[in-house]
Amino acid sequence: QLQASGGGLVQAGGSLRLSCAASGRTFSGYAMGWFRQAPGKERELVAGISWNGGSTYYANSMKGRFTISRDNAKNTMYLQMNTLKPGDTAVYYCAANPSRVAGTKGDEYVYWGQGTQVTVSS
Repeated sequence: QLQASGGGLVQAGGSLRLSCAASGRTFSGYAMGWFRQAPGKERELVAGISWNGGSTYYANSMKGRFTISRDNAKNTMYLQMNTLKPGDTAVYYCAANPSRVAGTKGDEYVYWGQGTQVTVSS
């Protein structure tokens, strides 16, 4: 029901835009978020956005570089990633939270996409 796309291989300093398209149901009333998991590391929240896009949350290391947004008319969420670093290499997942306000814990998110690989070379 959630399909993440847009990952790929990029050089350090480059940009990527991830998309998360919902199908089968609308998530316009849900908060949503992007998580990532690198090999050997725990899953971490990258950014979250409230149901109407009115509030956003970013992990400290992403502030100023990443921008989360959503288009409820298209049932799609985005993550614009700029100034990418090798440390951003991970599988990125999108997820939906029944609460209208984005939470910071993965357990709060009920629906998950399949993930898209982002690899940043130095």
